[in-house]
Parts: sequence; C-alpha cells; structure tokens
Amino acid sequence: MTVQIRKTYRDLNPEMLCAEIRGLVQKQGVIASEAKLQTYPLPSGATQSRVIMVFHTEDQKECGSAHIIGSPKGETKLILDLDENLLAQEKISTIQEELDFILSSYEVKW
Repeated sequence: MTVQIRKTYRDLNPEMLCAEIRGLVQKQGVIASEAKLQTYPLPSGATQSRVIMVFHTEDQKECGSAHIIGSPKGETKLILDLDENLLAQEKISTIQEELDFILSSYEVKW
C-alpha cells in the first residue's frame, strides 16, 4: 500500500523543495535517484517546471517517488508517494513530520 502526501506551497522554489525532500529521505536510509527537471513554456511567456525523483531501498527496490510542479504564479505542488510495504511506518512518519516542520511556513492551508 502507498502513503500519499500532498502539499501546496507558496513562494517556494521547486528545486529547493526537491533538495529538501532528497535530504529528508536520505536521512531515513532511502536512496533518491537523480532528479529529472523539465521546463515547459506557457502561452504567457512564463515557464512551468516539473521535477520527478524516484526512491529506492538499499537493496534497490523502488519504494516511492516525488512529483513537484512549480507554477509561474508562485505555487509549488508536491505529491510524495511512499510504499508502506518497503518502508517502516516510523520512517514515513518522520519524513512527513520533518517536511511539515521545515516547510510549514510556505504551506498553503486550505
């Protein structure tokens, strides 16, 4: 089963978010693949960015991913998927708690 964490941030650079997530998962013994950054032009002339990272356990089993979308309006959206069958619940909880602590001031509360 997969735990999905969805967040929306304001005024947070998608590359910084990517770096924070990489650091948080690596602290829990999870290997983060090289981030794939894609940039798309918009009709307005602005650009939109997309970052994808895949996570693996030490024995190379895929255990999750992060999808980050940055909009020109200053919003950055995150979907973080973590596999409960391959990651201990306490590791998942720690990642979520640290993500909330570090980035809560940027989070858009609905």
